[in-house]
Amino acid sequence: MTMDYFLLLCSLLLPVVSAVEETLMDTKWATTELAWTSHPETGWEEVSGYDDAMNPIRTYQVCNVRELNQNNWLRSDFIPRKDVLRVYVEMKFTVRDCNSIPNIPGSCKETFNLFYYESDSDSATATSPFWMENPYVKVDTIAPDESFSMLESGRVNTKVRSFGPLSKAGFYLAFQDLGACMSLISVRVFYKKCSTTIANFAVFPETATGAEATSLVIAPGTCVPNALEVSVPLKLYCNGDGEWMVPVGACTCASGFEPAMKDTQCQACSPGTFKSKQGDSFCLPCPANSRASSGASSICSCRNGYYRSDTDSPDSPCTTVPSAPRSVISSVNETSLVLEWSDPRDLGGREDIFYNVICKKCLPERGMCSRCDDNVDISPRHLGLTQRRVAVRNLQAHTQYSFEIQAVNGVSNKSPYAPQFSAVNITTNQAAPSAVPTVHLMAATASTMSLSWLPPEKPNGIILDYEIKYHEKVSSNDQGEAIAHTMTAQRSNARIEGLKAGTPYVVQVRARTVAGYGRYSSPADFSTNLQTDPPKSWQEQLPLIVGSATATLVFIIAVVVIAIVCLRKQRNGSESEYTEKLQQYKSPIVTPGMKVYIDPFTYEDPNEAVREFAKEIDVSCVKIEEVIGAGNPPKLLSYRGKTASHLQAIPLEDFTPSGTFTQFIASPLLCSFPLPYSSSLRNPPFSQSYRCL
Repeated sequence: MTMDYFLLLCSLLLPVVSAVEETLMDTKWATTELAWTSHPETGWEEVSGYDDAMNPIRTYQVCNVRELNQNNWLRSDFIPRKDVLRVYVEMKFTVRDCNSIPNIPGSCKETFNLFYYESDSDSATATSPFWMENPYVKVDTIAPDESFSMLESGRVNTKVRSFGPLSKAGFYLAFQDLGACMSLISVRVFYKKCSTTIANFAVFPETATGAEATSLVIAPGTCVPNALEVSVPLKLYCNGDGEWMVPVGACTCASGFEPAMKDTQCQACSPGTFKSKQGDSFCLPCPANSRASSGASSICSCRNGYYRSDTDSPDSPCTTVPSAPRSVISSVNETSLVLEWSDPRDLGGREDIFYNVICKKCLPERGMCSRCDDNVDISPRHLGLTQRRVAVRNLQAHTQYSFEIQAVNGVSNKSPYAPQFSAVNITTNQAAPSAVPTVHLMAATASTMSLSWLPPEKPNGIILDYEIKYHEKVSSNDQGEAIAHTMTAQRSNARIEGLKAGTPYVVQVRARTVAGYGRYSSPADFSTNLQTDPPKSWQEQLPLIVGSATATLVFIIAVVVIAIVCLRKQRNGSESEYTEKLQQYKSPIVTPGMKVYIDPFTYEDPNEAVREFAKEIDVSCVKIEEVIGAGNPPKLLSYRGKTASHLQAIPLEDFTPSGTFTQFIASPLLCSFPLPYSSSLRNPPFSQSYRCL
C-alpha cells in the first residue's frame, strides 16, 4: 500500500470506535492519606477536604509566596506502567492571582512544573533521586486558565499532559512549585487504548496506543465464527487517541450463513433456505423442486425424481428427464429410411434437449431384436441429435427393424432409469410406393373433412393402407410449430373428425405396402366450415341420386357399344383359324393396335394358347418354361425369349370371371386395354389403362 493511498484512506474513514481510557492511578478515590514525598518539608502540605458533592478528597497545597527563591517538590508513589508506552496525566488544581495578594515580592508565580522519573522498581527515597530536573524529566510547565482572588471562590482548572515512550517497569510523577499559591486537588494517571472491536466480520483485540501521539499501532484480526477471509492480512490501526482507523482486509460469512447483528455476526440459514456461496449476501428460499430440512444449508437437495447436472449451479432449480418424443413418422424407400418426430410434451424443465436414435434388427421367427451392425448409416449421427430428423441407409432388404427415438437432457445421466422413447417398426423392401398424386376435399363441416385421393402411380405392390397426416396451418407471424396428427385408412378416402370450426388445415397422404410407407403427397390446404351444415332432405338428394343412376346407365351402354364394335373389327381382321377359337373361349374382340388377352386354361393345349397370345413373335423364340402358380394369388406362366425383358403383368382377376392371373410375353407393339370401374378391385381406381411394351 502506497503512502498516498494510505493517507487517502485515513482521510476518508471515520474512527470505528471511540477511545477508551484505562486508569493507572487516581487520587480522587483515595480514602486515606496519600503520604507522598515532599522536599523540603516546609513546601507541599497534604490537606483533607471535600469536593462539590461533599465527597472527602486528599489535596496538596503550597503558598510560600512571601519568601524568595522557592523550590518545592512533591513526588507521587511508584506507578506500574503495565506495558503502556505512553501515559496521560490529568491534573485538577486552583491558583490564586498574585495581584490579589498584598505585600508580596515580585517572585510570586501562577504556574508549576510537571516531571516524571522512570524506574524498574519502587526504589526512590527522600534523597534519591536528586531533586532536580536531571534525573527527572520535565513534561511541561502548567499554567491555569483561570486564577482566583480572596473575594471569589476558587475556580478549578483541568489540564492533561502525556509523555512517553516508557520503557521501564514504572515511573514517579513530580510537581515543582517555584513560588505559587495553589492547591493540587486531584491527579489521575491513565493511558488510552483501542478497545476490542469487530469490523468487516473480523475481531480486533484491545490495543494500547503508540509511544507518540501520532503513532498508529497495528492490531491483527481474526474472522468471527462462521466467517472466512476474503483478503489478507486482517489488521486495524489504533491511533494515538485510542481510536481505530483504516481497516485492512475483510472476512465474509461462509456458505450457509448470513450477516446479522449489524454485520458483527454470521448466523445460520434457517430450514427451507440456503446460501451457496461465501459473501455478504443473505439466505434465499430453496429453488424449485428442492428442499433444505436443516439449518446452515449451502445447497438445497433435489426432491425424488429431480436432479441437477454437473454444470448447474447450486442456485439452479432441480429438473427432471424429458418425456418421450411425439408423432414419430417413418418414410421407407427401398433399404433407406427417414425418421421425423416432434418435441416431447414435457422437456423436464430444461432447454438442453437431445435425441438418440437406436437401431435394432428384428428376427420375428426368434422373437428377438438386437442392435444393428456398424454398417448401418444414421445421418447426421445417432447420438446427441439437436434436430428432429435422421436419414438411415444401408439397411438389409426385406428385413424388419425397430427404431427407438430417445429424448435426453442434461440430467438424464443422473436418472437410474433408461431414457423415455418412442418406437417405430418398419420392414424394408426393394421399393416403397410412389407418392400419392393429389388429395381432394369432398365435403367439410365445422368439425370434419371428407377426403379422397388417387392411388400412387407406382404402387410397387399391394397397398395395405394409407396414412393421413394433418395439422393446423400456421401463419407466417406465428413462430410456433403445429403438432401433426395421423390416422390410417384402408381405402382411398377418409373422414377426419374432431377438427376446429373455421380453421385451415394442411393435409398430406401416403401409401403403405409391405415395403413401408411411400412419400407424402404435396401439402394441400383445406378449411372446415364455420358452422355445421344442416342435413339435406330427401328431396334435395333426389337430383343427385337420379344423376348418378343416369351416369351409370350411360356408362354401361357405352361399354356395350364399344364391345360390339371391337368384336366386329376382330372378325373382319382375324384369321378364320383363330376366330373360331376366340369365339369358342369368349375372348375379347381384338382391334388393330390392341393386345389379345388369353386365359390359357380354356385351351386344351397350352402351346396353342401361347401361339395365340404371342402370334407377333417368332414361334422359335417362344417356349413354355414352367407353371409358377395357380388360383388366387394369381397364376403365372414364365417365358423365355428375345423379348423377355418386356414382360408385363396384367391383373385379369379384376375384370375376368375366371378369377385367374396369367403373365405372357407381350409383343413389341403398343397395346392398351381400358379398365372400367369395378367394385371387385382391392384398390379401385377411378379409371386406369394398362400398356404393353
